[in-house]
Amino acid sequence: MTIGSLAEATQTRVETVRWYEKVGLLPAPARSSGNYRLYGPEHLRRLSFIRRSRALGFTVEQIRDLLALADDRERSCSEVDTIARVHLADVERKLADLSRLASELREVIGQCGCGSVADCRIIEALSPSGEPT
Repeated sequence: MTIGSLAEATQTRVETVRWYEKVGLLPAPARSSGNYRLYGPEHLRRLSFIRRSRALGFTVEQIRDLLALADDRERSCSEVDTIARVHLADVERKLADLSRLASELREVIGQCGCGSVADCRIIEALSPSGEPT
């Protein structure tokens, strides 16, 4: 399949497919006599894996490690589990940060009397000195 077909099948931009090749996540495909990239089912599977991993928030480096582990089918999956647990801890930390942020925003918004901007508690809370800009 062509790069356009692969990109379409995985809902990936062509430039992103090329970038995944450049950084070594996706192996270089064979070339046609006209020097067009020719991708096979293994590229489709690997790119689908990469896309799903990115959708779950794994970093490029984590994906590289996961792909290396996936390529060694006889290996223990304990390293995969460790990568997933580290990522989960990062996600949970980010969720806690976002929860604190939401609480702070609720508090600031709750102080807004919806009067004039000159008396706006939101503007005041966002200003470094606590005074409107």
